[in-house]
Amino acid sequence: MKIGVSAFAWTTRFTRSHLELLPPLRVHGLSCFEIGMFDPFQLPAGEIRQACEVNQLDVSVCAILPPEANPISPDAEVRKHARAHLLQCIETAAEMGAHLICGPLYAPIGYLPGRRRDADEWSRAVECFQSLCDVLDRYAMTLAIEPVNRSETFFLNTASEARDLCNAIDHPRVGATIDTFHANIEEKNLPGAIATLGPLIKHLHVSENDRGLVGSGHVDFGGILQVLRQIEYRGCLMIEGFGYSPRETASLGALWSDLTVTPEDIAYKGADYLRTLLG
Repeated sequence: MKIGVSAFAWTTRFTRSHLELLPPLRVHGLSCFEIGMFDPFQLPAGEIRQACEVNQLDVSVCAILPPEANPISPDAEVRKHARAHLLQCIETAAEMGAHLICGPLYAPIGYLPGRRRDADEWSRAVECFQSLCDVLDRYAMTLAIEPVNRSETFFLNTASEARDLCNAIDHPRVGATIDTFHANIEEKNLPGAIATLGPLIKHLHVSENDRGLVGSGHVDFGGILQVLRQIEYRGCLMIEGFGYSPRETASLGALWSDLTVTPEDIAYKGADYLRTLLG
């Protein structure tokens, strides 16, 4: 299992100025880097690819849908726009050199109609993802769908729901991401939830219960890694936490993080902790 870190430790909006973050990652023993994709046209894809290749880093993408791109909307035009947006995300990710896109790709974050999902919405999600499978094959891209907690979506909250959606889509390039921050809220048992996915788990967001320094809270990372070994997981342990930097006033860390924990702490101390667990 490789260890990586998300750019979200530093920033929500990755720009050319953030390319300077990459060289120290490899020095500190990280192998993977993940970039948030809100608007695929805003990312310097070619420069990201070159920088990751120079620094010998695997790159992945965490895509977040804008409000106007909703694959489960009852409006056919909105669904059409969502599919076009996802296609562009796949193409841009491929241009960056990525082979995995994760995230809550079934609906925009915060789309909460105040009820449970219905059968039509489920069918729309399955139809949308099945329509992307040929493109995933063309670019050798894996789509790792991420369940998130109930305050952010009503559609997919647990590992078992993600398993059911992946089975309904039924394509080898479609699997699930588990984020331990969200799973800590929604699951009765985190290692057990991961075990229910088995080979369908393609990606792991390693997040403490408060999105802070990995190992400083109560998430059972030891138990999680034990299960990952049992199911022969070969993906990345992608640290996704938020650090505080006075230079990044618009980052999530500026709102939520411990002021004494820097983005570098999230990345390097987090990686050191995971290495002690891996042995």
